[in-house]
Amino acid sequence: MAERPMWEQVGTSFVHLYYQRFDSSRVELSALYVSISLTLLKRLTSSLIILNDGLPFQKIQHSITSQDHQPAPDNCILSMVVGQLKVDNDPVMGFHQLFVLKNISDNWVCTNDIFRLALYNFA
Repeated sequence: MAERPMWEQVGTSFVHLYYQRFDSSRVELSALYVSISLTLLKRLTSSLIILNDGLPFQKIQHSITSQDHQPAPDNCILSMVVGQLKVDNDPVMGFHQLFVLKNISDNWVCTNDIFRLALYNFA
């Protein structure tokens, strides 16, 4: 069987590390972002302060349903993740997340990140 393309290996490894850190030690997520993601990182960091103080939730667990990775211009990788998350005692919710990964100084880091809960109101 042929080896998986590099972008799939990098994307899969990044996704695994990202959600492992998010579920166990969110403060460590900052190492996965770069300074050009400053606005995103500030929002994430301010949320982390709230989260670490116990608001709006104490515990979160992600379950990845599927992930797709593909090469992108400028030697980047697009990684699309679909999954479910469980927050405290709330019902399970679906989510979608897209990462743009770039190799900077021999480290793969996130330069852009889009997250959406998959909530639907059919009423």
